Amino acid sequence: MTTTPPRAAKKPVSRDIHGHTLTDDYGWLRADNWQEVMRDPSVLDTDIRAYLEAENAWVKNTMAPTESLQETLFAEMKGRIKEDDSSVPSPDGEYSYGVKYITGGQQPLFVRTNHDGDDETVLVDGNKEADGKEYFRIGGASHSPDHKLVAFGYDDKGSEFFTLVLREAGTSENLADLIPDTSGSGVWSADCKHIFYIRLDENHRPSKLFRHEIGSPVADDVLVHEEPDAGFFMSVGKSQSGEWIIIDCHDHQSAESWLIPAKEPLTPPRLIEPREPGHEYSVDEAHGVLYILTNSGDAEDFRIVTAPVSDPARKNWQDLVPHTPGTLILDHTVFANHMARLERHEGLPRIIVRELGSGEEHSVSFDEEAYSLGMSSGYEFNTSMIRFSYASMTTPSQVFDYDMASRQRTLRKQQEVPSGHDPADYVTRRIMAPAEDGALVPISLLYHKDTKLDGSAPAWLYGYGSYGIAIPASFNTNILSLANRGFVYAIAHVRGGKDKGYGWYKAGKMMTKKNTFADFIAAARHLAAEDFTSEGSIVAQGGSAGGMLMGTIANMAPELFEGIIAEVPFVDVLNTMLDDTLPLTPPEWPEWGNPIASKEAFDYIRSYSPYDNVSAQY
Repeated sequence: MTTTPPRAAKKPVSRDIHGHTLTDDYGWLRADNWQEVMRDPSVLDTDIRAYLEAENAWVKNTMAPTESLQETLFAEMKGRIKEDDSSVPSPDGEYSYGVKYITGGQQPLFVRTNHDGDDETVLVDGNKEADGKEYFRIGGASHSPDHKLVAFGYDDKGSEFFTLVLREAGTSENLADLIPDTSGSGVWSADCKHIFYIRLDENHRPSKLFRHEIGSPVADDVLVHEEPDAGFFMSVGKSQSGEWIIIDCHDHQSAESWLIPAKEPLTPPRLIEPREPGHEYSVDEAHGVLYILTNSGDAEDFRIVTAPVSDPARKNWQDLVPHTPGTLILDHTVFANHMARLERHEGLPRIIVRELGSGEEHSVSFDEEAYSLGMSSGYEFNTSMIRFSYASMTTPSQVFDYDMASRQRTLRKQQEVPSGHDPADYVTRRIMAPAEDGALVPISLLYHKDTKLDGSAPAWLYGYGSYGIAIPASFNTNILSLANRGFVYAIAHVRGGKDKGYGWYKAGKMMTKKNTFADFIAAARHLAAEDFTSEGSIVAQGGSAGGMLMGTIANMAPELFEGIIAEVPFVDVLNTMLDDTLPLTPPEWPEWGNPIASKEAFDYIRSYSPYDNVSAQY
């Protein structure tokens, strides 16, 4: 085994576009039959497979001297995981539903108890379903409103095409209704005689909604709605009231929703508001009124309006929660008497509860400098309870039930760390790094209380910065192994995410994408300037679009980093965005730009795309 990585053969292919000649030496590594490979990895081209296996062998050989450390780290990390864990069951009428894991098992168990949490019944045992299969992944499970049937999806090939299975609750016998090529879950009609599901096309795009009648041949399933735009994706859900099936079609900057009455599942979908570029909206319903979260009317950080279900056109929209610049409304759920919304204010999440009758609002407050917060609506509509999860970089996850009427919170679950964890041993902070243009980039920090902040500590800096995704300052047991070894762990909340509102996202996409990279570099330099670490003692990490960030900072400022971990990195941005035959390319143009149609976008992407900007720097 050599000490250098294997070299891929160069097989240059050139093309001319916008007055430039692009030459790709390694385009052959992208399988022409990628669709077949997704369904059956064994058909991968032998030359591509040989190169990948050579890379894997080289990595294994290179990492061999660290095997003892790897085993130590694995034991530490495993010791912090409670193998026989379970979720807090969510009530639905006379029953409660939840998910649990058992010691030694790899798959979830979907379970049901009575309302008080007793008399547990296993509805779907993922471990039994996976038995004898080389690969198995279970999708979501949903029960019918009458609690008699369960639907769940599974993928046993790694293709991410899920087969939807129906079975009688409390038995292990599946009905004959096996529905292939779905997204993995379904939504029930109120009469429990039909289930709606998304069928994936050959490009793995969720573009068609079908209705299946329980007990009928799958071949007779009815196409309910089809999305013709290759740039849009479809999903299906149900209003909190249970009265409406909601179809959502969206790309990264526009949306369109349709309604079907759950009690009349054969009714054709009814459009709420036609799509238009840049308009995003989502809906919930209560008592015949739609509650619409929308960015219309220059509401960059969103507002909530109401409209009658009978005539939801925009002319009937009435402001309920006005737009407040800098306060981004992320989500909302409407119950019989209350509405709860999750929003981000001054970079931190919070929950606001509104009493529908009086309009009175109050917030659910938290004390730490940096934390993560999630809101779960559960199954019930006629309730004053909402569930939320809270964690910080030092505080393990906590699940609370919150009574929106009495304003009392009840701790339902505290994440257990079997090997032990004392939050007092660690420090979490939130600081700001000045970017080149004066913007202040938030950085969330975690380090051990005994770590010296004199510039001698190594740092681990994580970043993402795309699609408006905000990276939460949450509890991660694996990071404790770094902090315990003297690392300062940091998350750079760079532009391209919505960490500081929608404007923060817009300032890191399309023709302002380079702000994402500049922000990350500014964060690294600020950590060194403030003696949390020193330049050259930082490990950077990012995955997918965050892997693109890693590739770019490797080209722009390699001197800052001791190491860079790019996980499933999106580094060939230009070639990918130039290939409109790929199913994910058209939906991505609103994020990166369309280099086929626009020379400006072509030139801009070409100027930063990591694959196109590699140069000798040492």
